[in-house]
Amino acid sequence: MSQTVQRATEIIELLAERPRTLAEVAAHFAVHRSTVFRQLQTLERAGFVVHRSDGHYDIGTRIIAIAQQALDNLDLRRIARDELRALQSRVGTTVHLAQLLERSVVYIDKVEGGGSVRMYSRIGLPVLPQATGVGKVILAALPESRRDELLADTEWTAFTAATHTSRASLDVELAEIRARGWGVDDSEFEDFMNCIAAPISNSTGTVLGALSISSIKVVSDLDALKRHLPDLLATTERIARALG
Repeated sequence: MSQTVQRATEIIELLAERPRTLAEVAAHFAVHRSTVFRQLQTLERAGFVVHRSDGHYDIGTRIIAIAQQALDNLDLRRIARDELRALQSRVGTTVHLAQLLERSVVYIDKVEGGGSVRMYSRIGLPVLPQATGVGKVILAALPESRRDELLADTEWTAFTAATHTSRASLDVELAEIRARGWGVDDSEFEDFMNCIAAPISNSTGTVLGALSISSIKVVSDLDALKRHLPDLLATTERIARALG
């Protein structure tokens, strides 16, 4: 990747977090304002960035449209859409859909539950496979060589006391997930969150993604979420049949 293209993608990712001024963007990359200004102008002309009246730069509508089109073209997201929303209406908490794309597991859809607390997850962002329910159930269903590929660059950071900090520890749980067909995230990335998750496979048995039901623990702990397990598994089975 050329340096110009790399910097452009880094600017877009930075602005996706929140709108920023020219000075903030220049300071982030430790370069002169004139250099960043030229790059922002190029991105603005392409419709990828917009310069707001308050002086901040923000993500442009063109890149939003491209991202939405890419999401809409994902068969799993399109086929699972109605099932996802129906499941959320029954369980009342947040439902996530993730897909295995090349060397990443990525959130491709999400229906928020009620309440004021919002989860860190964002559609289009990659999942930490070792510290999320959807990530672990996908890993558990993969051949070992493919699993090695997804975990090759993992930094075994302890986000909470429950996070797996070694491959050996994770492999023990993955074996348990394979045996029972579903998994959990027991406060492994955020200590106030938990979820149950199940894989989604096609007719050949190849895992394509995963579906999860998540909640803050004070609303629904793991025991409460597990009461929805039959509904979760039935939903993933219907999605799998629809995939053909």
